[in-house]
Amino acid sequence: MKRKLETKSLAFDINETEPIICYAATMISSDGLWHKENPLYYSLPLFLVQLLLVLVITRLFVYILKPIRQPRVISELMGGLILGPSVLGKNKAFRDAVFPQRGEILLEAMASVGIVYFMFLVGVGMDATSLRRIGRKAVVIALLGMVLPFAIGALFTMYLIKFDDISAKNTANVLFIGSILSVAAFPVLVRILAELKFINSELGRIALSSALVNDLISSLLLILSVNLAQRNKPSITLLSTFLSSIGFIAFNIFVVRPGVLWMVRKTPEGETFSDFYMCIILAGVMLSGLITDIIGTHAVFGAFVFGLTIPNGPLGLSLVERLEDFITLILLPLFFATNGLKTDLGQLDDVREWVTLITLVIFTSLGKIIGTMVAAFYYQISVRDGAVLGLLLNTKGVVEIIVINIGKDKKVLTNESYAALMLITIIMTAIIVPGVSYIYKPIRGVIPYKRRTIQMSQKESEFRVLVCIHTPRNVPTIINLLDATNPSKRSPICIYLLHLTELSGQASALFLVQHHTAKDPDQPVYYNKTEAQSEHIINAFRNYERHACHVSMQPSIVISPYSTMHEDVCNLAQEKRVAFIIVPFHKHQAVDGEMAPTNMSHRTVNLHILSQAPCSVGILVDRGFSACSHLAPDQKSRNVAVLFFGGPDDREALSYAWKMSENPGINLTVMRFVHGEEVMHQHSDLSPDESTVLKVKTDKDSHKKLDERLINWFRTSCEDDGSVVYVEKMVNNGEQTVAAIRSMDDIHDLFIIGRSEGMKSPLIAGLTDWSECPELGAIGDLLASSDFAATASVLIVQQYLGQGTEDVFETNQEEEQTLSP
Repeated sequence: MKRKLETKSLAFDINETEPIICYAATMISSDGLWHKENPLYYSLPLFLVQLLLVLVITRLFVYILKPIRQPRVISELMGGLILGPSVLGKNKAFRDAVFPQRGEILLEAMASVGIVYFMFLVGVGMDATSLRRIGRKAVVIALLGMVLPFAIGALFTMYLIKFDDISAKNTANVLFIGSILSVAAFPVLVRILAELKFINSELGRIALSSALVNDLISSLLLILSVNLAQRNKPSITLLSTFLSSIGFIAFNIFVVRPGVLWMVRKTPEGETFSDFYMCIILAGVMLSGLITDIIGTHAVFGAFVFGLTIPNGPLGLSLVERLEDFITLILLPLFFATNGLKTDLGQLDDVREWVTLITLVIFTSLGKIIGTMVAAFYYQISVRDGAVLGLLLNTKGVVEIIVINIGKDKKVLTNESYAALMLITIIMTAIIVPGVSYIYKPIRGVIPYKRRTIQMSQKESEFRVLVCIHTPRNVPTIINLLDATNPSKRSPICIYLLHLTELSGQASALFLVQHHTAKDPDQPVYYNKTEAQSEHIINAFRNYERHACHVSMQPSIVISPYSTMHEDVCNLAQEKRVAFIIVPFHKHQAVDGEMAPTNMSHRTVNLHILSQAPCSVGILVDRGFSACSHLAPDQKSRNVAVLFFGGPDDREALSYAWKMSENPGINLTVMRFVHGEEVMHQHSDLSPDESTVLKVKTDKDSHKKLDERLINWFRTSCEDDGSVVYVEKMVNNGEQTVAAIRSMDDIHDLFIIGRSEGMKSPLIAGLTDWSECPELGAIGDLLASSDFAATASVLIVQQYLGQGTEDVFETNQEEEQTLSP
């Protein structure tokens, strides 16, 4: 026995490998550095330093690995490896100071609490009722994809992998290795699919559904692994544990679930659940983990089953919103890091071990791919897609690492085997993104089409519009805007509707699986607020499609991180060859008239779309815009105004308004602003009414020529239309421009303007200095500001200026000549 006075603890060594650490009851928090004590000798300061180090290192690896799009689990495991005996832990001074043996218990306990609650969230997200809707295809792919890796793992277990002498080559070993190598991790796969932009594809949905089946099977294998590891062979005790587990599941189905449903019924719709109910559920997680640990399975199994009993709806959403960030950002990295801390890659010092390791990774990965390709071939999925699906289903995650830990704790695995399996988990998950990127290279950015702008779209052809919606708030105004665009037999409108939803966790991805596996779309079961919103948005557009003439609509749901959401929008616009994208402004008008932010992430998405869109883009500032068919009795039409300063964006805005002018319910006013110093009065011989029209002295500037050409064509075409008014306004500076705009703001329902980014003109001098939202342009920012006393909506238009747009008028030259008097 050796006393360590400086740490106030005792260490006993029963043998060389199992030290027993004793703690003093008062070693929780230190008296402070000024009392000449080392704070790291006490539990709380030591734990806080460990947690801080884990978070800093793992976030550093997240940043380093982000360019190669590695899932977060890789960063967290790598952080643990760096802090553990493989790298920094080799230094005895660092190990004894920061990760001493006396600190392991608290670290492991907190990590275990985190993983218990994480598995509870996995169960909550799965929604047991949705599992019945998973198709046979996903089940067959999941099962066939498990057979070969399981067999290969069993073969390596029997002949090549080292175990301790007591439990060598028993059934538990086969089950351990087979389950680790054959199953797929759903939560990790969600992030990988999101990074690869597959999550909204058919291939992504099949992968997610198959991974769900894999997760359920892995949970069963986990129970068997634990029991066989404890008893080495089947016995009466194993049967007792199995029957107890069945009883626990039945209790949750027939007793716990009805109780939770009673809580839901007692809570009025739209109100938050009481803290008392939340406390009961969170305590139920701990109780479930305790019960399953007592009956001989594992605490995570109890938490997972308890999570499955939570019904779909607002209760599950509330639990996820309250717990997910703390669990996934704080405690889950701690769990993965503790596994890295126990991994010593230095013990894999034999070349034969590395050859075995690499061979095992290659053979099991190929086994998964081949098994999945066989199932894919049966369901007439292409060979390439089958290979990608097999590679995706090689993803490893939480359950696999739990199984590895159980093997080490139960003395089934030696330190060498534990390190090897941890390394296998890292390698098999890390190769997925590069492997899929190499095999599956979707052809994007090379789809040729010319009608990328409204100006270039032929008047007698289909007008394709991509509409992006975040919340139902913007639906009425956007539908009425599209209806005012005048769909007709010779120019129908095809609407591609996108509901943009943030991928904030596994719950949203599960919603995607459930949405596409629902058997009866007319009787939706709302999983959460996101699903309910999607149904409301899509139903509103479907209702418009049914009642409107010459309108078609194709809805889609994009579930993606905000950082890459614009890629989904731009890719779909390219694929569908749309001419115009409409996105909502990131602010909405509050009751008091102020423009309040809805979500600042929406602004980031809009900025990325503006910079990368393959066609023209419009940002809609929504202050309401009634349908022309639902006006008040004293109103015969809606008043729309175009503010024209010149340039490609303004030409695009005028082109869109021109389409609207053909609607009999629209009165259009085009106000052209010209600089006083560039104006001279010329008398026209055409008619006395036009003798005082202000004409701009044009130079050789191409944009001014294009402006003049479009204005002349527009005026000639609409000269006999009494609902169209053209006005030229002479101003000399930005102050006069603002005054002119304010004089007309109370009589119009919609302003359409060009973004005109980077335009330098004395007409807007000084306005850009005070712009709050530069993405709207100087005039758009003015019209969208809270201090602009207007109730009119604003559509800010940016014209696509890519290849081919310089010849915008060539195809219309003959039309212009025939229209001229």
